Parts: sequence; C-alpha cells; structure tokens
Amino acid sequence: MSIFSPSYVLPVADSLCLETVVEKAREASCEAGVVYTKPWMVELVLDLAGYLPQKRLAEMVALEPSAGDGAFLVAMVRRLVESCEIHGIPLVRAMQALQAFEIDPVATGKAVAVVRETLLALGTPGALAEKLACSWIKVGDFLEASLCFPIADFVIGNPPYIRLEEIPEDKAAMYRSTYPAMRGRADIYVAFYQAALMQLRAGGVCAYICADRWMLNDYGSALRKFITTGGYHVRHIIEAHDVQAFESDVSAYPAVSVIARENPGPVIVSRALPGIEKADRVALLDSLTQVTGHPLLPSACFEEWFQGSEPWPCSSPEALKLLKYLEATCMPLECATTRTKIGIGVATGADKVFISRETPDIEPDRVLPLALASDLHDGKVRWSGHVMANPWNERGLVSLDEYPLFRQFLEPHHSLLSKRHTAQKDRPQNWHKTIDRVQLPLLKKHKLYIADIKDKLLPALDTGKTYPQHNLYWITSETWDLKVLGALLMSAVGEFFIHCYGVRMRGGYLRFQAQYLRRIRVPDPARITPALAAQLRHSFETQDFELATKAALEAYQIDLIPH
Repeated sequence: MSIFSPSYVLPVADSLCLETVVEKAREASCEAGVVYTKPWMVELVLDLAGYLPQKRLAEMVALEPSAGDGAFLVAMVRRLVESCEIHGIPLVRAMQALQAFEIDPVATGKAVAVVRETLLALGTPGALAEKLACSWIKVGDFLEASLCFPIADFVIGNPPYIRLEEIPEDKAAMYRSTYPAMRGRADIYVAFYQAALMQLRAGGVCAYICADRWMLNDYGSALRKFITTGGYHVRHIIEAHDVQAFESDVSAYPAVSVIARENPGPVIVSRALPGIEKADRVALLDSLTQVTGHPLLPSACFEEWFQGSEPWPCSSPEALKLLKYLEATCMPLECATTRTKIGIGVATGADKVFISRETPDIEPDRVLPLALASDLHDGKVRWSGHVMANPWNERGLVSLDEYPLFRQFLEPHHSLLSKRHTAQKDRPQNWHKTIDRVQLPLLKKHKLYIADIKDKLLPALDTGKTYPQHNLYWITSETWDLKVLGALLMSAVGEFFIHCYGVRMRGGYLRFQAQYLRRIRVPDPARITPALAAQLRHSFETQDFELATKAALEAYQIDLIPH
C-alpha cells in the first residue's frame, strides 16, 4: 500500500482512453491512501535543497517527480516568482524552470488549477498564468519520461511509496531494467531516487522526504552503493519519525535526505523534534549550516560516511556518534579472532511434512530435536518436543533406499515435495531434500538462540540439546563464555545496535536478521575482568536486564545509551 504517494497510481498507457485512465487512477488512489506533505515540511525541504529566491531560479531547472495536488509546486512557484522580481527577470523566461510530473490526470488538473491561482494571487496576468501552469505540469510517469541524463539543478518532492508487487509485471520489469538500484522487494521510491540522481547536473541537488527504510534494508543496498560510489555527496539527513510531516496520520518512518552531485564531504545528521513545525526557519537553516545545534533539531557533523552498500543508521545524531565510536573501538560479533559464528536455522520448504510434535515412525537417527522460537523463555530453551524428519547425515543427503521407514513416511507427500523449487532444481531422486542442509555438528554445540522477530533482544542458551528452526538465529563461539556474551547482547548496549541497524516493524517489534547481528560490536573478551565476567554471567542467569546493562556499559567503557 502506498503511504507516501501524492497521487502515483498507474502508468498512463497510450492505448487507454482518458476515461479509463482516470477511473483506474481513482480506484488505485483510494486503495493506496494518498498522503500529502505539510507546508512547514515543504518549506524546510526547499530550504535544505537551496531552492531560494536569492538564486536566479528562472535560469535553473527544478523537477518535481510526483506532484500530487501541488503541495511542493505552490511553494516552489512562490519562490520562483520572488526570484524573478529580485533579479529583474521576466516571469515568461521561467517557462522551463519547473517541470512537474503527475501520473493521475485528475490530480494533474487540480495541480494546474492551484498553480494558476497562486500565480494570479501573486499578480501574474491571467494568460501568462495559464500558460505557465500548463507548461510546468505534465501528465506522465516520471520514471518513463525522465531522460536520465543531467538536466536538473534540483529534484524536489515526496516520491511515491508502493511495493513492487503492486505494480503490473511489465511495468515493474521496465523499472528494474532502467533503474538497477531497484532490486529485491524494493519500493518504487528507490527508482525515483536513482532517476532523480541520474538527472542532476554537477552541483545539482535531490531533496526528498521519504520513508527511510532504504537506508537500512537489503533492498536499498544497491541504491546506497550507487550514491556512495557514484560521485554524490550526502549533505543532510533529518530523521522525522516524531513529527507530523504529513497531512494525514500514517504509520511510517520518514526522513529528509539531501544529496548533491558533487564530491563527497561532511554529512550532517539531525533529528526533528516536536515543535519544529513552528520554529523559525532561518534559525533552523543557520543551525544546520554552522552545525551549532538547535533545541528542536539536534545535529552532528560526520567527516566520514558509510561506504558501499553499508546501512545508514541515522536514527539520531547522538546515536550515530556512539555507533561510530563503538565500530572504531570494538570488534564485530562474528569474528575469526574469537571464532564466533552466526547462522540461521533450517528451512524445509514443507514444515507440515517434516516437522511434528510427535516423533514419527522412522529410523531413530532420522529424528532431529528441533527448537522453535516459542521454546525460548527467560534465557533458556524449554524444548516443546518438536522434531524434524531429517534427510541429512554427516556425508550429505541420505538415500531413501537405506531408510525404508523414512521412505514410507515421506512417500505420501511425494507430489508436494517434488513441486518445491529446491527439489526441482536438483536431481529427481533428491525430491526428499530440505531447502537447507542440516549441519549435524551444530546440534551438539552450546549456542545462543535469537528469535527473528521480537520486541527485545533476548538470547537464550541451548546446551547442545536441539537444532534451530528457520526462525531462529544461532551464535556459537570457541572463545566467549556464552552466558557473558548473552548478557552483553540482552543489555541496552546490545539492543542499541539492533535499533540502529534494524528495521522496526509495526507494533514495535524488532526484526533480527543475520545482516544486523553481524554488525553488532563487542569488546575484546580477553579484556573483560573475571569480576566483570561474573557479573555479566549472573545477570544472564537471572535475566536481570538492569544489571546486564550496567555491566555492559563498563565492558564497553561508555557512560550511557542515547534514546
């Protein structure tokens, strides 16, 4: 569902009559939940982009890729008219200064009307107002219409937010081929970012308010790499989770990003706080320019930014400062030095066949005790008795000829199991395999389990009794006392990393994935004193979160965790 899209719904096909397009646009718009940007946020974004009347805006080109009913356009028109007055440039010479795209013809008509009325209110003659409004605003798909070579000094707006699977297959294929940063299960705004950046002239600026998930998620990794390796400078990022940036209440995590086509340089990261809506914009801009700080916009400047496809954890400037410090002073959780490894449990592709609460009538060595996420309680694994019919041994996939009971158990499900992708891509006789191979040595190892979705980071210790299912991550180590490590992870410090790198889901749940767990930093275990290790171990055994946090702060040699 689109929660940011001003009116982006369906591409306008030449073969469709206008009435059909309008009807489809209206239907999709109702389903998408159209959301518009509040005026105060529009003005702030324009300020940050540098779209200011003091510049000769009539001689520059500004693109608005998803105009909606004209929220950004109206503010841009006012600034453009003021700029022409300041510099003595006839407004008629600004015919190409604005280029706005809107895919919904109905919304386009409203935007044209609003811009025309704005021009009339500013004293523009009626004929010129009509001509300019119609020249500036076009019905069309920005991603199709954009030329993808440098033509713009500014690209400003609120790009649409639509899951790729909601877009017709042929259209999605075109987007993917034209904008390769749009990978995986990306939202369409990823393509809007890449299209905007590709059209910037040297020194040009893209300023968007948009969901910030791409800064962290895997589907945003190609876009992050495109920016950090393509000659772009991330000037500003403002996290806006706690303020009302839109006309409607939406469940989203917006951020303002200002990215310029210029050599990389310092990055200013800020957090917008409630009350900023009424703050003096000049003071806000001065605080960002000079990085002096503002009570409603705390900021920090970072001389070095993340590289390649690394996530951009920009929840707050204070958090980012601490994160940079811990990354510089501590070692990764998964580390060759401590021989610590992270992995995920077994996926079968047919849980109802392979997994059961009662032990199936098969050969005993084909029965694997399986831990589920629901088995984790108070730092321990309380095994529910679930088992998996295991088609793997130490050498690989077993032959069913050697296990007649196992064959008899699986045979009724032959058709179902053979249709799975994992079976079809292999030899026909291997129809009984699971998606993942079972690594039997893991069964006997002591390990920490972490559920993939939870409201807190709560590791549980398995003492070599079970094997993890696919919704459990596991951690083994040949150096760490796992209870000491478990205490560090369950502390506020351990959870801090997940809050920075992970994506929070609806309901306040955290998504724990290997990519986030591997980014956790830990102190050198050799530098943890026996007394401190005992304190951490005790806090894990008693599940004392406050004690674990107190001991973890000492181990990391920090004073507090920013909120």
